[in-house]
Amino acid sequence: MGQVSEERRQRIVAIVRDQGEVTVSRLADDLDVAAETIRRDLQELEDRRLIKRTHGGALPLESGSYESTLDYRSVTRVPEKRRIASAAVESLGGAQTVFLDEGYTPLLIAEEITQLPDHLTIVTASLANAMALASSPQHTTLLLGGRVRDRTLATVDHFATDMLSVLNIDVAILGANGITPDKGLGTPDPAVAAVKGLAVKRSTRRIFVGIATKFGVTSFCKFADVRDLELIITEEALPQREAQRFAALGPHVLRV
Repeated sequence: MGQVSEERRQRIVAIVRDQGEVTVSRLADDLDVAAETIRRDLQELEDRRLIKRTHGGALPLESGSYESTLDYRSVTRVPEKRRIASAAVESLGGAQTVFLDEGYTPLLIAEEITQLPDHLTIVTASLANAMALASSPQHTTLLLGGRVRDRTLATVDHFATDMLSVLNIDVAILGANGITPDKGLGTPDPAVAAVKGLAVKRSTRRIFVGIATKFGVTSFCKFADVRDLELIITEEALPQREAQRFAALGPHVLRV
């Protein structure tokens, strides 16, 4: 019986990672078991940090052994990410130099930056960001060199960090795979964490952008503390009480 339960849980993890957010009823139908069985399985898998439970279902939880692709991120919670991106661009203030992180929300920010008339210099490790910005002659884009990660199309390793280490940046716009008040901002890959962490050190202001499911998640490699941030931009789905826990550490929390 224990082996059957474990095999079913591994199938649940595979389904959630393949399909993204999945409901309890859908899993129960696919696996031909009762909904209550699925709920118990989801609790067990969340305790083992393999999935994240939601109201009525589950989401994939990124870890050192699993990370979602840019394609997957481009079809999940897109309206929320667009609102966050717009708010991030509005928060640039008088910045002239910007570090723009890898990820789908930063890509949406890059697309919005192309509409800005004033000149900006944008530093990024993301090939997707660089391609989006290349059509804007009024802006200067610096693409960090290095090894290209296939899942996110971003550069890492010493070529990227060597280039970034000599730059002084006004604002860093950062994503993360997880953020908690005590464990800070994290990502599954140490090489990615090295680039993000250096961007934090080389910037004057730091803005975190991320949907509500990022909050309360601890990722493998920490690259910043919540106290390092000036601003957190997320969606209204993040409960006000949870937002206040992060605001108590220093940054302003904007829910859009």
